[in-house]
Amino acid sequence: MYQFKITSIKITSKKMLYQKQLILLVLLAGVVLPASVDRVHNVEELTGKKFAKARFQTDVAEDKYTPPEEKDPQFWYDLAYEEIAKRLELSQPNAKRAKNIILFLGDGMSLSTVAAARILKGQRQGKTGEESSLSFERFPHTGLSRTYCSNAQVPDSACTATAYLCGVKTNIIEIGVSAAVNFNNCTASQDPANRLTSIAEWAQNAGKSTGIVTTTTLTHASPSGAYAKTANRNWECDTDVEYYGVDSTQCVDMATQLVTQVPGKNFEVMFGGGFGKFLPSSIKDLHGKPGERSDGVNLLSRWQAQHPGGVLVSNRKQLLSVNVSSVSSIIGLFESQLMKFHLEADETYQPTLSELTEVTIKKLSQNKNGYFAFIEGGLIDYGNHYTKAGYALDEALEFEKAIQLARDMTDIEDTLIVVTSDHGHALSIAGYPGRGTPILGLNQHDTDVNGVKYSVLNYAVGPNNYLDSEGKRIDLSDQIGGDDFVFPSYIPKEQGVHSGDDVGIFASGPQSHLFSGVMQQHTIPHLMAYAACIGSGPKVCDAK
Repeated sequence: MYQFKITSIKITSKKMLYQKQLILLVLLAGVVLPASVDRVHNVEELTGKKFAKARFQTDVAEDKYTPPEEKDPQFWYDLAYEEIAKRLELSQPNAKRAKNIILFLGDGMSLSTVAAARILKGQRQGKTGEESSLSFERFPHTGLSRTYCSNAQVPDSACTATAYLCGVKTNIIEIGVSAAVNFNNCTASQDPANRLTSIAEWAQNAGKSTGIVTTTTLTHASPSGAYAKTANRNWECDTDVEYYGVDSTQCVDMATQLVTQVPGKNFEVMFGGGFGKFLPSSIKDLHGKPGERSDGVNLLSRWQAQHPGGVLVSNRKQLLSVNVSSVSSIIGLFESQLMKFHLEADETYQPTLSELTEVTIKKLSQNKNGYFAFIEGGLIDYGNHYTKAGYALDEALEFEKAIQLARDMTDIEDTLIVVTSDHGHALSIAGYPGRGTPILGLNQHDTDVNGVKYSVLNYAVGPNNYLDSEGKRIDLSDQIGGDDFVFPSYIPKEQGVHSGDDVGIFASGPQSHLFSGVMQQHTIPHLMAYAACIGSGPKVCDAK
């Protein structure tokens, strides 16, 4: 599904023609493309500038303006502390300290996605749907997160991960480095002044256990915010770094950072896909696919040598068989690349997000000092990018099940759970459909100007406009309804795109009352650190 094949290219635009020419030039030059080049999160689209050189430029995003003062990480720390101070001026219902923190991230989970998932949940239960609620919607405190990044009105999952995990906003497509770093600039990303620390590292420094969980790859943008420092979110393995014209011996790829550097090497739990990023191309992974590394390094062997009490699992049976009390750490790689959508997965082979969550909490909770866990429902985003709302909403429902399980497994008196999203998607629910109208169906109570019924859900941008030869919308009555249906869009483009609207924050547990109102996204980790008395900023433990 995600493997790129030259033979499958169809030229549908000047952009695709350019991409094909570039790929053919690279192939003729004898350079091997990474096996999992991300065609959804496209570099040209995110940076706003096409590449015209075989060796990629380091200043491609300069035409996206970054305010000079925002290049200093201290600017964002000061702004976050101001937001915390304003909240502390209000009446404080309690002074409880969070022993444990769980951050649940619904990638691409816009508020419209939340509302549509809520309705689908109820309709699956035989109800009209609108009256239903998701588990995290019942949390006592809610707020809104402002998702823009330093040079981006509409962000990606890299700069946002830097915000909600490192507490600093940065440029689009970058992770764990300040906005002083331009895209793909290896030298600037190595400058200590530009490198950031994450809440995972703050937690480790306080003696807490840490773990990351995702349904994408362990080296994908969102989980990488917990450990990586990179000028390009696509530098997932050494082959990727070289593909972007950078010396991989000078700029360490994200998979290597995860296994060999702090804080990644200290994680006790790492669950996700992306097996290939950790193995050389001469070795097949446990799913039968060859590795992606060109340097010949087997990072999993290196990880095992560093963690003699650790265990590697690759499927559901192995995961559920682990005795968490008898192992020091667990790494689970459940697919060669992205994990499969829940609707497409073999339930006997691929674990659910709830199962990953359960094992994570059981393992991390063994530490008497507590823990920090990052748990991502990463394929909500992919469902929306494909404009397959049925997939996106199903992933959101799997996400909310995991959150309910986590709340049930933990003590609300000592465990802070925060649920949010990195960015929205341009999905709408519109047209005055009647109560109980199938959320994945047609609006039976309205038509367009030509008398044609239209779908309840629509995307602003996407691959299928459903127009006839005269540019009029076609009747979708005999097409709509399946989970994999590609929903209509207005602006034609190969994939759906992110949106710049605010996303929700839902909180439960110690200091959860602070997660209310409208806040900058980068304030989130500082608030969590405040609640848990970790990091270098203000702490509830210091409050008089």
